[in-house]
Amino acid sequence: MLKKLLILFIALAPLAAMAQEVKVATINVQAVFAAMPELSGIETQLNAKGEEIRKNIQALEDEFNKKREEFEKNPATSDAVKQDQQKQMVQIQERYQTYMQNSQQEMGQLQQQLIEPVNKKIMDAIKAVGDENKYIFVYDISSEQSPFTYITPSAVDITQQVKTKLGI
Repeated sequence: MLKKLLILFIALAPLAAMAQEVKVATINVQAVFAAMPELSGIETQLNAKGEEIRKNIQALEDEFNKKREEFEKNPATSDAVKQDQQKQMVQIQERYQTYMQNSQQEMGQLQQQLIEPVNKKIMDAIKAVGDENKYIFVYDISSEQSPFTYITPSAVDITQQVKTKLGI
């Protein structure tokens, strides 16, 4: 019996030692992201693209309004001419809707393309700090909808360490 107890103790000893070394850290990824110097350049590029899109939308709206005014000022003499004018207005509306959809997709893709390298840089820095300090878990606490209801107060906040690693 004593032999079995000794074997059980020897088998559980490494588990107990390992359980004592579990290191947990937290980070506010949104705070790190907001401090990234690349954001001003990203914002500038997105604003420029948005302005380009607004100008094109305004041009389409002006074209539509011009056609509508022509239609209202000069009533067509024949049904064929009237139908042609209405068809032109419908085509402008369709172009407008298509442009709006394509522009939204293009803006989303540009935003993702510009932000992806920044996110990768942040994740690499988090991994580096986690590896250096031998953290088993690093939890992102930047969202109020975090899946964790409780994180131990002994968890280390590595937000500043990651900012330092990134040079901010």
